Amino acid sequence: MNISVHAEADLTAVTHNDLANAVRFLAVDAIEASQSGHPGLPMGMADVATVLFSRFLKFDSAHPNWPDRDRFVLSAGHGSMLLYALLHLTGGDVSLDDIKAFRQWGSKTPGHPEYGHTPGVETTTGPLGQGIATAVGMALAERMANARHGDGLVDHFTYVIAGDGCLMEGISQEAISLAGHLQLRRLIVLFDDNGISIDGPTSLATSDDQLARFAASGWSVRRVDGHDPEAVAQAIAEERETAKPSLIACRTVIGYGAPDRQGTEKAHGAPLGTEQTAAARRTLGWDYQPFVVPIPVLKAWRMIGQRGQVDRLAWLDRYEGAAPEQRDLFVEGKAVTLPAVYALAAAKLRERFAGERPKLATRQASQQVLDAIAGTIPGLVGGSADLTHSNLTHAKAQAPVKSGAFAGDYIHYGIREHGMAAAMNGLALHGGFIPYGGTFLAFSDYSRPAIRLAALMRLRVIHVMTHDSIGLGEDGPTHQPVEHLAALRVIPNLLVFRPADAVETLEAWDCALAAEHRPSVLCLSRQALPTFRSDVRGRNRVANGAYLVVSPDGGRDVTLIATGSEVSIALEAARLLATEHIRAAVVSAPCFALFEEQPEDYRASVLGTAPRVGIEAAVAGDWHRWIGADGEFVGMRGFGASAPAPVLYREFGITPQSIAEAARRAIARKSQ
Repeated sequence: MNISVHAEADLTAVTHNDLANAVRFLAVDAIEASQSGHPGLPMGMADVATVLFSRFLKFDSAHPNWPDRDRFVLSAGHGSMLLYALLHLTGGDVSLDDIKAFRQWGSKTPGHPEYGHTPGVETTTGPLGQGIATAVGMALAERMANARHGDGLVDHFTYVIAGDGCLMEGISQEAISLAGHLQLRRLIVLFDDNGISIDGPTSLATSDDQLARFAASGWSVRRVDGHDPEAVAQAIAEERETAKPSLIACRTVIGYGAPDRQGTEKAHGAPLGTEQTAAARRTLGWDYQPFVVPIPVLKAWRMIGQRGQVDRLAWLDRYEGAAPEQRDLFVEGKAVTLPAVYALAAAKLRERFAGERPKLATRQASQQVLDAIAGTIPGLVGGSADLTHSNLTHAKAQAPVKSGAFAGDYIHYGIREHGMAAAMNGLALHGGFIPYGGTFLAFSDYSRPAIRLAALMRLRVIHVMTHDSIGLGEDGPTHQPVEHLAALRVIPNLLVFRPADAVETLEAWDCALAAEHRPSVLCLSRQALPTFRSDVRGRNRVANGAYLVVSPDGGRDVTLIATGSEVSIALEAARLLATEHIRAAVVSAPCFALFEEQPEDYRASVLGTAPRVGIEAAVAGDWHRWIGADGEFVGMRGFGASAPAPVLYREFGITPQSIAEAARRAIARKSQ
């Protein structure tokens, strides 16, 4: 229903309970119609959300992507109908038909909120804890953008509704610790403090004092009755004035209003049923049929949705009065584009790499790439999970981000890989930044849930994962990734790069920066690798995913396909085979995903029809897709060990001699 609202009196004539009950029962009715969903949170947090949206949240429902809007994150994403009801009631692009189609194919109202699918959803949530950690990144982005553009263009809050489950997840501690350390004062978490989880009372599994925990991390904390709208409003108003991030623990009743379900785990994750739904209507005085919102209440909600127009128009006036270069950076996205000066810097470095052909670790090559390009892309923001001097992610020109000094462009995330990955998602979602962050490839498992969400949300975030194989040597199998490449490669929409030399490293960075709607992982070596590329002004060959490095005259008898540090070993094996008059083509395959996307005839020209040998210091994973059922794989079949890298390569059989022997077997097998 489209309603034009003009009379301010319509809002004052409607009570808070009317507004909150409209949220509650749209949620209850949608869940009943779907026969699946989570009514407990929408019913319990409707009062808090109504206060937030009607009195504080700065938004304009007609312009959900207005840059200086407040961000609202429903971290407890299972309560998605709370958000969908609010979006519909305030006049957003969620229709009543969408509400009725909750959790159905093709609707804008999936079971958990999805960024890019439903207008007004700021981030994909559902895996508990991801929302609050992503919101930390959003709040950090607000402070960093404010330091660059001033209060006139950047002056907004990030609000989060989080539940007990969000705060039990380990990522929440990483996130709140980082937020407290940086004093992100425009972050306010509204905790649905209902004491119930799926198994029953939270006392079954936890006895944490959440207020003490947050306070210990440097937050301002308080507790309120979540069903007392004036108490909630006072708490939010006062916390907006603090110099710290804020936790407001809202004591609520899960399933509020359903007499036989409220306050129990039965209200959490299943429809109330016909009888309890009717009883809740009687208890709360909502005497309307399913999906019916009385006109005065709907008008009042639509006025709330339009309330932010004044702020948005005032912001537009300030934006129009800003300097042209500031307007370009802030709204037109030039902070995150790859300008001509970037291309020139990259070309100059490529010329040096190709001319000098240095022997250096790809992590070192990556650092040189960053030194060359960091100042050319205004929105590029780096960081590391306390491994800066190992990941080599800090460019010379970058300054650290600190509490009260947010103009920098390098973030010390601390030993918080999961929190770092989620915060990077928040930085990208906020807009104006291209975040990258570093850790060891073996620790990508800590980051994986947030990497997966970045791929799902189609975000440009870049993970620099160094120490990418047994080549790191003496630190041993705990730090030597063997299964991680295979595990990362199966994530849809994720680009996994394993460059083989300095030129490929530069090209991999170029691909990652150009991928506006895909996250990337750069897997980089600790050990030095020779540069085999000398094409000074050649095209970006990493962009093809795989390409021929050596194509022997007169055809090929075998094709050796390798990635990263093993390409140089494959080249040695090809030379060894040549002494036996065996013609070996060598293929570098730095990115399987990009190779898969190439035309079939290109892939065929690279792979050829000769027997194939795959070489990688990792488990086979999906290598047989490229080498065929009869292909040979030279790599790892178990975990690594603690020893110098050359010893490990020898002992695990990843040598030119082993590759040559595998090639002979493959050729013999095909000739049979």
